Amino acid sequence: MHVFPAQYPGGERREQHVKVASQAKPGFLERLGETTGGMVVGVGLFALSFYVLFTNEGRALRTASSLDEGLSLVVPLDSIHSVEPQNNGKLVHLSGPLRTFQPLYDPNYRISIHSVKLKREVEMYQWVEYQESRDYEENGERKTETTYTYNTEWKSEVINSRNFDKEIGHINPSAMAVESVTVVAPDVLVGRFSLSKGLVEKIDNFKKLSLVGLPPLDFFVTVHENYFYHTQNPRHPEVGDVRVSFSYAGLSGEGNYPGPAQVVSIVARQKDERLVPYQSKSGDVLEFLYLEDLSAQEVFEKEHQSNKLKTWALRVGGWLLMFLGISLTIRIFHTLVDWLPLVRDLVSLGLKLFALSVATSLSLVTIAAGWLFYRPLVASLLVALALVPIILARSKASPKKNQ
Repeated sequence: MHVFPAQYPGGERREQHVKVASQAKPGFLERLGETTGGMVVGVGLFALSFYVLFTNEGRALRTASSLDEGLSLVVPLDSIHSVEPQNNGKLVHLSGPLRTFQPLYDPNYRISIHSVKLKREVEMYQWVEYQESRDYEENGERKTETTYTYNTEWKSEVINSRNFDKEIGHINPSAMAVESVTVVAPDVLVGRFSLSKGLVEKIDNFKKLSLVGLPPLDFFVTVHENYFYHTQNPRHPEVGDVRVSFSYAGLSGEGNYPGPAQVVSIVARQKDERLVPYQSKSGDVLEFLYLEDLSAQEVFEKEHQSNKLKTWALRVGGWLLMFLGISLTIRIFHTLVDWLPLVRDLVSLGLKLFALSVATSLSLVTIAAGWLFYRPLVASLLVALALVPIILARSKASPKKNQ
């Protein structure tokens, strides 16, 4: 085992040591057993991929239909400062600045700000362990060389040093002296309308609060670079030292510090003076909030774009699940010939190409089946695309047979 200590500017320390573990090279039956376990996982991933790909098409169609329904029914409000009874129960659109009744306040650090959310984030200077391993064979044994690196860093969660490979000299405290917390205003309004909990949750544009110009709280707390440091020497912290920063989301005051009130655009159901979720006939719940001034048309265009991105992300994810599932399932063929280097490499390449081709074709067929179930008019085109690789393969095979 080798140890490499080092000292870096700013008080950061780094230490490193290397360990080598040896074990007998696994036999054929042992490797076969490991491959069998991978086959079970592969079958599970293969089945899951069909579910993801098929249901994703129904979800995408339901969301698109709900958005079209919402756009056809939404009522833009003429004024956010008056409540019109005829809009009660309807899907409405409004834009305006956020408003709260009282500022959010942290008594421990004397921070006060008019916003929807105020977050206090606490970090502690701690030892952090990193591992990097490499496998190699030597004298008929399989060896693993692991390099353990220990750095001192600021972390927002307590790191349990008991799990380190070498705890001696790298001991972290078991708890922080101060806790992180997020405070949310009890009442958030736009004009006369109060926002539901779901709408308030969408206000997440956190920005760090500047502490420039603030005097120190006491002898044990120092203000430095937008942090409250619980140490007299923030440039050279010790393990266990704590620093605290604040961030805010959704400015809601009438003054200029630290900025004007956040303008938002909302689409939701009007229920007297409250904005609540709207249940569409197509199945989705409509309740949108954007942190900018948008028309109703622009809100629904953004939601349509988000739905398309989610649909393609799940399609790619479903294809990847299918590719991994097939690869794990057929890996047993690689294990059967892995003692022949040249054959092993050729079989490995062939298996990857096979998994790629089958996963692509079956994914397209599954998407087509989803479209056939949810969108029958377009399904035939996808089926034709899925058959292209098979047709091309057969067309190349026919000339070889004729020769």
